[in-house]
Amino acid sequence: MISFTQNLHTHTKYCDGANTPEEMVISAAQKKMLSIGFSGHAYTEHDTSYCMSVEGTVRYANEIKTLKEKYRHIIDIYTGLEQDYYSVSPLIDTDYIIGSVHYVLKNGEFIPVDETKEIVLSSVNRLYNGDIYSYLEEYYNTVSDVQNKTHCDIIGHFDLPEKFNADSKLFDRENERYINAWKKAADELIKSKAVFEINTGGMSKGYTKEPYPRAEILRYIAYRGGKVTVSSDSHNGSTIDYKLQESVQLAKECGFKEIYFFDGTKFIPKKI
Repeated sequence: MISFTQNLHTHTKYCDGANTPEEMVISAAQKKMLSIGFSGHAYTEHDTSYCMSVEGTVRYANEIKTLKEKYRHIIDIYTGLEQDYYSVSPLIDTDYIIGSVHYVLKNGEFIPVDETKEIVLSSVNRLYNGDIYSYLEEYYNTVSDVQNKTHCDIIGHFDLPEKFNADSKLFDRENERYINAWKKAADELIKSKAVFEINTGGMSKGYTKEPYPRAEILRYIAYRGGKVTVSSDSHNGSTIDYKLQESVQLAKECGFKEIYFFDGTKFIPKKI
């Protein structure tokens, strides 16, 4: 099986990461990775707590440009953004975009999907009359439009609500409304030709036992002809390569014949 030596979902101190871009580059190189892509959270006006500032976004792009030159003989470095559905349009030129949904908008209120389980439950009770499946349908309806909205190359952590559902107590994965919601979103995104990421970030942080998307959804995406890459959604140098190789094996077990690598300009398939 091929060795996967690339991570395109990487955060730094410019947003909610723990390390500088150079520290992340050094960690990736020490782990024998061949390329690293940075994906700082794009500026989001309604919530600046986790994202890059407008000024910081420009500094981020300039620093990565400098690092590309400094480490050009050691590792390939790419400039990306993680563009939330509700972020402002990209403020810099990028090599690629990850499109993600971190909020559900209801009655003018932004509900953070991945902040805490308590926030989700409180919001569902207040805004959805306690109907968790209405909330999940709203989430996946937004996800289904994320490529159209952000023009992303990669679909980020498709089933993010699973972050707080490891014990299956937040919602029932077998509920027909839930299944229909994620299948509808997956079908819409597969048509866009964007690449789904198998994201191990929830696992490295101890929230989940499976990556996003979980295996059942991955099997469906494979059956429907979707494409995948793998990423660690790393927020510190120690997780830059977290279970990437295991994710390639999972992709194979779920029916994918190819995994996609970014070569600096486009995604290319490699057989697994």
